[in-house]
Amino acid sequence: MGNNSRLQQLLDSYFKASMSELEKAELLGYFDNPVFQVEIEERLGLEYDQETGPYEMDELQQAQVLAQILKGESGVKPAMKTRVLWTRPAIAAAVALVIFAAGLFYFSKSRNELVEIAYNKDISPGKHGATLTLANGKKIRLSEASDGELANESGVTITKSANGQLVYEIKGTGKDAQALNTLSTSKGETYQVRLPDGSMVWLNAASSLTYPVNLTLQTQRRVSFTGEGYFEIAKDKAHPFIVQSGLQELEVLGTHFNVNSYTDEPSIRTTLLEGSVRINKHTLLKPNQQSKFNKSGITVAEVKAEVFTDWKNGIFNFENESLTSVMRKIARWYDVEVQYDGQEKAEKTYSGTISKYGTISTVLKLLAESEGIRFKVAGKKVTVMY
Repeated sequence: MGNNSRLQQLLDSYFKASMSELEKAELLGYFDNPVFQVEIEERLGLEYDQETGPYEMDELQQAQVLAQILKGESGVKPAMKTRVLWTRPAIAAAVALVIFAAGLFYFSKSRNELVEIAYNKDISPGKHGATLTLANGKKIRLSEASDGELANESGVTITKSANGQLVYEIKGTGKDAQALNTLSTSKGETYQVRLPDGSMVWLNAASSLTYPVNLTLQTQRRVSFTGEGYFEIAKDKAHPFIVQSGLQELEVLGTHFNVNSYTDEPSIRTTLLEGSVRINKHTLLKPNQQSKFNKSGITVAEVKAEVFTDWKNGIFNFENESLTSVMRKIARWYDVEVQYDGQEKAEKTYSGTISKYGTISTVLKLLAESEGIRFKVAGKKVTVMY
């Protein structure tokens, strides 16, 4: 059992059906914080075991309960053809289900075999791993390498930390400013690196970052990047940080941002969280803005930045995304091929959050339960059936 006394007090009030409106809002805040997820699940599991048995609800009853919990935000029949999966407050609803209603309910997941797993071989989620290519061409599989020093190049020591992070530290006076390293992830991998200047980069699946071994020897801290990455850049006004992604050049001084430059996406998307960045020497982004760059030019729009950075926290976060866009993310993380059987009757969009650390069937069931589609998983191939 967890030891957060205030959370336990709130859960006591919840199960006694004696919560005030302020306490309800406070408890939802705990549900929204992943730090307390295990503690909440343990407590709710204990309470569940004490119940006489589950109560199975049909889809209408599910909608009514969720509507009560979310004060009208039904998760079954959203407008504008948007299929809501689990919004942030609905994650809390999925765990507790009935903050505003009496009893403990159970959502049936059987739903007529919406996801068919051939040979009963489900697919596990991606993992922590990457390949480091040194300046001399040597490749190191980081998931297989021992913790500690991996190499020493251009006055920089490269180590793998105990928590699986790649760390560069300047130890000497290297003179080879041209020495480059490349950190790359395959499908189903993610990794984190601390560069010699102290900047942090998180790589999503199927991504690659190429950078000088000693960034401090450069007038500009210039790196090349493909795929998706989250950057926290160390401030150094004398040495601007440049990220080259295809035809896009991103200039920063010290800031936090996300770049999605997969070649199978329709545009390069740059999302700013803090500071400012300049794209192709003209377009300036402010926090909570996103640029889309393609052959037609650059557009900028206001966005919820967390939607585009939750991936590094182990969450799929969809915001009015098409099924094909959702499936591209799933394909990269679970290292599968996606094909489509039939044609979608109408373009639907999906919104909500799903943990990236469940098996693929868990994720696909949530998509299928939003109605209208089924999935078949055979080996490393996923078929979407309309």
